[in-house]
Order: sequence, then structure tokens, then C-alpha cells
Amino acid sequence: MKRADLIPNKIFTLPALLQGIAQWRLKNKTIAFTNGVFDILHQGHIYSLSAAAKEADYLIVGLNSDASTKRLKGDSRPVNDEQSRALVLASLVLVDAVVLFEEDTPLELIKAIMPDVLVKGGDYTVEQIAGAKEVMANGGRVVINPVLEGFSTTGVIHQIKR
Repeated sequence: MKRADLIPNKIFTLPALLQGIAQWRLKNKTIAFTNGVFDILHQGHIYSLSAAAKEADYLIVGLNSDASTKRLKGDSRPVNDEQSRALVLASLVLVDAVVLFEEDTPLELIKAIMPDVLVKGGDYTVEQIAGAKEVMANGGRVVINPVLEGFSTTGVIHQIKR
């Protein structure tokens, strides 16, 4: 049975998410965390989220708020508002929880969640990843997955404008 009515239940406030995490931890489940804007979902995002989901029992996605996205990407972004982006992410079977954050980086969110695995896509070094130091100090690990070349939201936007 497909339960589309349950999709919004995967979008959490931080206090509600922390309660869910406590329940998962009681069952000895592992938690992976990744983050991003996820403005126009494309194959590169699915590739990245799939790789992140393989790292633990549960995958939490930190989603940049509209205000955070504008600061990072410029006034023309996001194309889709935060509630739309959260709903699309929550509809993915490989995503267990979505939580918005207002800051430019998810550092405070990561410190609150303290995942077992912090996953980032791209050509970062561990030193450049927000929360990496804190996760590793807590016994967790950091995974950097390669980006699927040829897929980016900016590229999609440029194609639409042509």
C-alpha cells in the first residue's frame, strides 16, 4: 500500500527529530546525515542521497531554508520554496527525515543530532566540512562521496533559460 499521506510526517522540527533519534538509538540503529539546498532535484542528487543512505540505518537530510539558500546562492534562488523542497525530499524512500536549518552551514544542527556518519558530496576535504571535527570527536565518521559529473541545479537552470 502506498501511503502518500505519511510523507509530511518525515519533515521534522529539530525537537521532534531529536525525539525520533532517541528512539532509533534505543534500537541500536545508526544515523547518517547529509545536507544541501536540493532546489531542483536531479540525477546527481539521487546519486548522492543513495550513497549517503547506504552508510547507516537512517538518513537525515538537513535542508537549507529559503533565507539560507538566498544568502548562499543569490537572490534568484531558491527556485522552489523550502516547503516544496522538503516535501519532495520526504517523498523519497531513501530519506527517513528532513529538517530545515536557517544558518549558512548545518554546524549547529549536526552538533544537536550528532550522527554516526556525516556524508558530504563533492571535492571537499574533511577539514572543510561543517561538523566533521565534532562528529569524529564523538566517535563517528565522515564520508566524502564523489559528485556525479554533468548534473547540477545551476546547469538545469541554464538549460531552462536557453
